[in-house]
Amino acid sequence: MSSAPQVPGVEVLGWQDGYEQVLTEQSLSLLARLHREFGPRRTELLQARADRDIELAAGALPDFLAATKDVREQDWQVAPAAPGLVDRRVEITGPTDRKMVINALNCGAKVFMADFEDSNTPTFENLVTGQLNLRDAWLRQIDFTSPQGKSYALNDTVATLVVRNRGWHLPERHVVVDGEAVSGSLFDFCMYMTTSAQIAIDKGFGPYFYLPKMESHLEARLWNDVFLVGQGALGIPRGTIRATCLVETILAAFEMEEILYELREHSSGLNAGRWDYIFSMIKKFRTRGQEFQLPDRSEVKMTVPFMRAYTELLVKTCHARGAHAVGGMAAFIPNRKDAAVNDAALTAVRADKAREADDGFDGSWVAHPDLVPVALEVFDAKLGARPNQLDRQREDVHVTAAQLLSASETPGDITEAGVRLNVSVGIQYLESWLRGGGAVAINNLMEDAATAEISRSQVWQWVHNGVATVEGTAITADWVRQVEDEELELVRAAVGEQAWTGGKYDEARELFDQVALADEFVEFLTLPAYDRLES
Repeated sequence: MSSAPQVPGVEVLGWQDGYEQVLTEQSLSLLARLHREFGPRRTELLQARADRDIELAAGALPDFLAATKDVREQDWQVAPAAPGLVDRRVEITGPTDRKMVINALNCGAKVFMADFEDSNTPTFENLVTGQLNLRDAWLRQIDFTSPQGKSYALNDTVATLVVRNRGWHLPERHVVVDGEAVSGSLFDFCMYMTTSAQIAIDKGFGPYFYLPKMESHLEARLWNDVFLVGQGALGIPRGTIRATCLVETILAAFEMEEILYELREHSSGLNAGRWDYIFSMIKKFRTRGQEFQLPDRSEVKMTVPFMRAYTELLVKTCHARGAHAVGGMAAFIPNRKDAAVNDAALTAVRADKAREADDGFDGSWVAHPDLVPVALEVFDAKLGARPNQLDRQREDVHVTAAQLLSASETPGDITEAGVRLNVSVGIQYLESWLRGGGAVAINNLMEDAATAEISRSQVWQWVHNGVATVEGTAITADWVRQVEDEELELVRAAVGEQAWTGGKYDEARELFDQVALADEFVEFLTLPAYDRLES
């Protein structure tokens, strides 16, 4: 049996045969270096988030930063688009299991975002085997045969591979440096850089990343410094790494230009991470009553005022700096058994993508291969032979701080059906997550950690702000627990006794109560969920 490489101060927990292909002396040494050099800054930035939350709870409102006004007023551009990232008209996202990697690379999308974050349960096995799958994809040595005997292999032409690592807040408990668990984000970065970066470069591309959950340009600056050290340590030319930042927090929306500036030699643009953005609006102003109270999750569409302001500002900001603007996720999962549901949903997806293309986005996200042709059709019609819309400057857009914060202008009601949906989806998703499945289809939608965050944070906000449904029912903790009983009976009947008995529904319900009903708001549901993972 193999064993972990011996690197001073580094301990690897949960070792298995085969891990030596990823957890090498080189990768662990780089990880230890980055942990020691940047761990304190990461901790300081996470504390700054917590301090900012206290200010917001006390009544403060975010605004564009006076201290960085010169950055917004200066004339500068990000680096030209890297190979494989010039045309991004359709991107597909999903976890890094072997079948998904093959299907996503083959589906006709221009980019595949291989996800170690919101659609991945971070078991050590998922993380390590995911890295192996990406390496094998670059080497074109990846294949898969289903239990039914169906074989999968790569096509001649495949999407450009981009990796989303975990956010700054998540730890990786299986690697301990000097007695402290390392950052999950640094772990994912180091493993990909040492396993696949040089192979990607040799193929004419490079190590490309999506960076999630940032709340300030200082967090982007930390990433840029990590990139510089990582490239230097591995002998990779400066600027080879490229990163697209997800603007999925309300605070980051006020610092889009600064985030691009900090990463400019490594920047590939910004993405409108719509679901986490909605969650962020709820989370940051959860105690502020009706001023920031949103209706049912299904009513918070991309056309409501605060979402419209955010996406238009993102396109304008990116194109002014020569950066790509990538639109949000279409989470619909086609239902081949119900043509009416399918047709209605595809019509909505087409309209959503048409709005993004008309607004100037250079591409957009989908969650399922069957949506790729729909999105391609829309962006092909808008772009024609052009690879993007970087020339579309959107000088007509002028977004104010008040418009970014206009949550109260969102039309819609808080209904009993909305509460029930949040409870049912939240518990079902957490049950899947605890079993190792970070992306799950529920009600014809692909649910991941971001959508589950909306569900549980809305319940928390409504309970703690004394809200009643439009039907007149007070949303209390006791009533929510009654709803849990009723909704879980429906789930039990739908999945059957075998799946129910073999599942983790009781534990998922306990976890949902912890993140939706506790007196103190849990910053991310994945933090207590990670503590419950068995591996």
